[in-house]
Amino acid sequence: MITPRDDVALLDSYHSPQVDVAVRLNTNESPDSPPEEWTNAIAEALGSIEWNRYPDRAATELRTKIGALHGVGPEQIFVANGSNEVLQTAMLTFGGPGRTAAVWEPTYALHSHISRITGTAVVEGERAVDFSTDLAEVRRVIDLAKPQVSFLCSPNNPTGVVDDEATVRAVLDMVIAVDGLLIVDEAYGQFAPWSADVLIAEDVPLVVSRTFSKTWSMAASRLGYLVGPAWIIAQLEKVVLPYHLDAFKQAAGTLALAHVEEMNERVSRLVEERGRLVARLSELDVDVWPSGANFVLFRPRSVDGSDVWQRLVDRSVLVRNCSSWPRLEGCLRVTIGTPGEDDSFLSALEEALQ
Repeated sequence: MITPRDDVALLDSYHSPQVDVAVRLNTNESPDSPPEEWTNAIAEALGSIEWNRYPDRAATELRTKIGALHGVGPEQIFVANGSNEVLQTAMLTFGGPGRTAAVWEPTYALHSHISRITGTAVVEGERAVDFSTDLAEVRRVIDLAKPQVSFLCSPNNPTGVVDDEATVRAVLDMVIAVDGLLIVDEAYGQFAPWSADVLIAEDVPLVVSRTFSKTWSMAASRLGYLVGPAWIIAQLEKVVLPYHLDAFKQAAGTLALAHVEEMNERVSRLVEERGRLVARLSELDVDVWPSGANFVLFRPRSVDGSDVWQRLVDRSVLVRNCSSWPRLEGCLRVTIGTPGEDDSFLSALEEALQ
C-alpha cells in the first residue's frame, strides 16, 4: 500500500477547533461583515462571470488595484488562495530539500509547518522574554544555519508584538549577508503603526505577505497576496498552478478595494475595543501581553489555562488554547469581537477564573 513521504507521515495537521458556541473568538476573524455596498456589488458581479471560461490567469485588475494600495505596479504583486498559499508558493520556490528556513518561537505555526511540507528543513530560535525579536538570537541562528528563508511575523501571532523598522532593517541586513530571503508576514499589518513594505526594492530580498481575511472581513473568500521585487514575483509565477485564482475571488478582492475607508474605520473601532478589553483583562487574575493586532494573549495566574479554556467552552465562549505552543504553557488568545461578544467573554472568564 502506498505511504506518504516519511517526513510528511511524522507531521501533525494544523487546525483550529470548530465548536458550536454562542461567542467564537478563536480564529482572529473580523467581528463585522463587509460593507453592504460590497455585498450588493459582488452579487451583481456574480451574474457577469463567464463560468464556461477560465479566469484571468494573471489576475491583472486585482493585482493592479492591490499594487496601487502599496504604491507599486502589478508586477510586484502576487495573489493566491489566502496568505498561507502565498507562503507555500514562496517555500516551493525558495525552499525545498537541502534548504533551510528560520523561525523564532513563539510565532505563527504555519511558517514551520509549510516549510516542512515543502521538504525544507526548519531551524528554530527563540524570542526574548517579552516575546520581542532578540537580534542577538537572530544573528546566532542566521550565522549558524545560513537559512535560505527567514520568517518574521509582525504583528506576531499569537503574541501580538510588532517589530519596529529598526529591528526589521537589522534582520534584513543579516539575511542579505547570507544571500537569503526575508518574509515578513503582515496578516495583521493594518493594525500596526508601520509596514515593512516601505523597505521593498528590486535589489532587496524582502517580501511582505498580507491577507483579506482579517481587516477586510473576507475570511470566507480565502484571498491573500504578497508584495515584493518584480523578479521574485516572476519566480513565484513559475511555481503556482495555472488558473489557481478563480474569477469570483478576483472579483471579490477587486470590489473590496473600493472600500478602503470603511476598512480603516473598522480597524480603528477594533483598536479602540482592544484597548477596552486589555484594560478589563488587566483587572483580572491574568497576565496580559501588549498587542498590535486584533487579538490579545493572556495567561491565567491561579488556574490552569487549559482548564480555563474548557470552562469558557462550557459557557459557550471559544478562545484559542495556545498551551501546546512553544513557551506558551497556560496561555490563551482571544480575538477582539464586538463589544457584546467581548462582554460575554469577560463575564465567562471571571467565572472561569474562580
